[in-house]
Amino acid sequence: MRNQRNKKTSGYWALGLLDTMKDPESIVMEDDLVVVIKDKYPKAEYHYLVLPKADISSLKKVNKEHLSLLQHMQHVASDLSTDDEHKHKNFKMGYHAEASMARLHLHLISDDMVSSCLKTKKHWNSYNSSFFLSSADICQQFEAEGVVKLPKSEVCRKLLDTPLKCHKCSFVPKHMPNLKDHILSHK
Repeated sequence: MRNQRNKKTSGYWALGLLDTMKDPESIVMEDDLVVVIKDKYPKAEYHYLVLPKADISSLKKVNKEHLSLLQHMQHVASDLSTDDEHKHKNFKMGYHAEASMARLHLHLISDDMVSSCLKTKKHWNSYNSSFFLSSADICQQFEAEGVVKLPKSEVCRKLLDTPLKCHKCSFVPKHMPNLKDHILSHK
């Protein structure tokens, strides 16, 4: 019985965005097309998720009709990144090549990468390698080719397992605590 319950609930956390985007206290802003929330486990000082209200599970499910939505999501993220609260920070916008949560979401994340939730090499590489797909590149590719070409799972695993490296200089740390100490020097 215990194994059945674990199987039944093991993926429930992946649905968490659906609940969070309905919680008024979690919403930063919304319009007719999107909801913006703060990431519950931010990997930088500022980390937001822009989610479509349309039921789109991931980039794999995006089609030609969604280009204007992807562009709108990027525009909303760009506006948020340049408001008065954030104008002193640099941001990047993108998608994970393989999303772990059940709803398409665009990450807007400050490039300081300072957070107590940033704990593992996988966390680091999911924002600081080719696993993190630029929103502008995704929109450009969609506009030019009508599809988004995502890396295969094997490639994604390798990207997440690449050796750690500072995203602002050539420093190669021994481990995450070493990297976290180092990135404070870039503040």
